[in-house]
Amino acid sequence: MQGKTHAPADSMEMAVDSMSGDSTVKKGFFHRFYNYFKSANVDKTLTKKFDFSIIGGPHYSSDIKLGLGLVAAGLYRVDRKDLSIPPSNISLFGDITTTGFWLLGVRGNTLFKGAKYRLDFTTYFFSFPSAFWGIGYDKGMYGTPGSYKRMQSQVKVDFFFRLVPKFYLGPSVSFNYIKGKDFSDISLLNGENTQYTNTSIGVILMYDSRDVIYNASRGIYARLDQRFYPSFFGNKGAFTQTELIFDAYHKLWKGAVMAYDFYAQLGTGSVPWTMLARLGGSYRMRGYYEGRYRDRQMVEVQAELRQHIYNRHGVAVWVGAGNVFPTFGEFNPAHTLPNYGVGYRWEFKNKVNVRFDYGFGKGENSFLFSINEAF
Repeated sequence: MQGKTHAPADSMEMAVDSMSGDSTVKKGFFHRFYNYFKSANVDKTLTKKFDFSIIGGPHYSSDIKLGLGLVAAGLYRVDRKDLSIPPSNISLFGDITTTGFWLLGVRGNTLFKGAKYRLDFTTYFFSFPSAFWGIGYDKGMYGTPGSYKRMQSQVKVDFFFRLVPKFYLGPSVSFNYIKGKDFSDISLLNGENTQYTNTSIGVILMYDSRDVIYNASRGIYARLDQRFYPSFFGNKGAFTQTELIFDAYHKLWKGAVMAYDFYAQLGTGSVPWTMLARLGGSYRMRGYYEGRYRDRQMVEVQAELRQHIYNRHGVAVWVGAGNVFPTFGEFNPAHTLPNYGVGYRWEFKNKVNVRFDYGFGKGENSFLFSINEAF
């Protein structure tokens, strides 16, 4: 093409040479592109201070529809001489969809020298044209949803001190700003405000024997997170939240990992509608519209089989169940919601999977795209 542009009367030989040069350029680009992803899952943290890669692509889910997501993942070691400690990680994520949803966030874990200290952090900002059924199981199951626009900002930081091997204790702080506007049915709020700012301080006790934090194949992760939202922190009403997590992992056969997860979120006091436990989402009860079922208390369980297939490819299948309720005295086993699904895994970075999950719930289902395992 270049030969024709500059000299139309040139010989066929020059044209062939020009086309050959373009082909070399194209081949070089695609070759580098291929090699970039081909080597992305190699652990480079022993030779590089920071091993960083980017991936993106289209996705679809029932609640946010067609979108374009971008994920950047980085691995690093504070002490590159101690290989007994898994690499630390950080993920930057962004998303935009045809419904007007947008999201920008970062999360990660840093393991310090000797694993004596650990820092976990999450922050994100998003705007989401959402649906709201109200509060409680009956509203979620039988009610007619209204629409509203949800805008949220969150910052959460946990710092841990190692007490003895595998056991950690530490403080936690969080900030949440949530604003709802353009409600189609404001009566669903039962007189509550449309926006709340909530700040908390908490303490976390954690046991963690996982071999890899973000993609465990063996070990146990147990966590008790007690969080306080006092009124003198600017909260409209004082309340508390307790979060319980118990995860276990073990290998079944070659390439197969069985993972189990128990999760509970328990609220007391003047918990605003913006901070109630919400069933569904990308990590638990996948397939349910997050927040369709919400209440003060929530309990969920799931079990997932993860099977490596070939090279960097794998699959996962899971089953689970969850329940939301206002108090333990009002817990109703008949309100337990089923969950199951299947997913595809592709190893983007070393032991860091990009996952595509399709989850099924009672009367609904959805497709999910995310990085790292659900638990």
